[in-house]
Amino acid sequence: MNAVTALVMATEADALSLLAASAVRSRAEMMLAAGLRDGLAHFRINLDRMDDVADAVLATIDKAYPSLKIPFHARWRHFVVDGADRWSDIADRVSWPDAATRARAEFDLAIVSVLLDAGAGAAWRYRDERSGKAIGRSEGLAIASLDMFASGAFSSDSRDPLRVDADRLADLSVAALEQGFQASAENPLVGLEGRANLLRRLGAHVAARKDVFATRDGPRPGGLFDHLVAHANNGTIAAPTVLSEVLRHLGPIWPSRLALAGIPLGDCWRHDAIRTDDATDRLMPLHKLSQWLTYSLIEPLQRAGLVVTDIDGLTGLAEYRNGGLLVDLGVLSLRDARDADRAHEVDSTLVVEWRALTVALLDLLATRIRAQLGRSAAELPLASLLEGGTWAAGRAAAFARRADGAPPIKVISDGTVF
Repeated sequence: MNAVTALVMATEADALSLLAASAVRSRAEMMLAAGLRDGLAHFRINLDRMDDVADAVLATIDKAYPSLKIPFHARWRHFVVDGADRWSDIADRVSWPDAATRARAEFDLAIVSVLLDAGAGAAWRYRDERSGKAIGRSEGLAIASLDMFASGAFSSDSRDPLRVDADRLADLSVAALEQGFQASAENPLVGLEGRANLLRRLGAHVAARKDVFATRDGPRPGGLFDHLVAHANNGTIAAPTVLSEVLRHLGPIWPSRLALAGIPLGDCWRHDAIRTDDATDRLMPLHKLSQWLTYSLIEPLQRAGLVVTDIDGLTGLAEYRNGGLLVDLGVLSLRDARDADRAHEVDSTLVVEWRALTVALLDLLATRIRAQLGRSAAELPLASLLEGGTWAAGRAAAFARRADGAPPIKVISDGTVF
């Protein structure tokens, strides 16, 4: 698709129904049901191998978090290098006038850093001056984005570097991002143009929606904090509500995607296994980056004094570490083994199947692991299981099988999905 596709006979309610974690979960369950009937075009499912996945995840948790005090899977974990929390080191030296000011800065940082967090490719590395390490993948992207943020690269006010201003983002050049991420022909970063374009679109959108992003300050992504505070009920807000607001108010930045009733649907794709009797027929929402962002906004909200409820109302993340774990350990197998050697577009039925099955199977895995550990969902939320957890186990499984740690299925990325 080269342009947003508008589907006819759709209402705003149809579109908004897809901008919800509940839609991701229920439709992922439809995909799983089809797979268990052996009715999918690309994957077979072997639930007997779920014990192997559970064992791998439990071993990973035991090594990293033997006390079972597992933080949420959020961008903040990637700002820790050699035990040093880089963001806390910066933030704790600042005399914030109030909790809301810090929260806006943390929203700014989280939103930009997460949007830059699509897969970097196996070759790219960021040379971290403080540690002297060459850091790749998500951790490298995190430190690179944090260094850019801390240097004022996204701020229009030299006196206040720890902010992201809409006008600065709207003018962000590929060259600036290339320099900040140390990308070059010798150190290639996948999807560099797509990342820069996404941030420019974010800047233009934030500037245009001052009613959402500029109620307490100039237009900035961190203005979403004030918008969410206004939607809280006596200082309490549900995590799925945060996601829905993220999807509604950041959705327009995503390029070349489906729309219903003029509303962009973001990370949402077509698949014939998803059947409904309305205009949302055959549509499979996944919202990976938006849910990853929502997980990353929970802690700033909590630090600012809000109570965030129903965190398990969000879903697992439909990305290649969680999904790769299921393929590498045999729960999911390709009907055509040659598909492992091919590269697949993100809107292909194969990739949509893989990602949706990942979401549904993560719920089954969570139930299994909680039972083995004697923990409730409140004691071991999905956000902690991902961190503890499935993401790290997926990476370990990939490196055990492929020298470069690449996922078992190749996805053509434009820097805006994975």
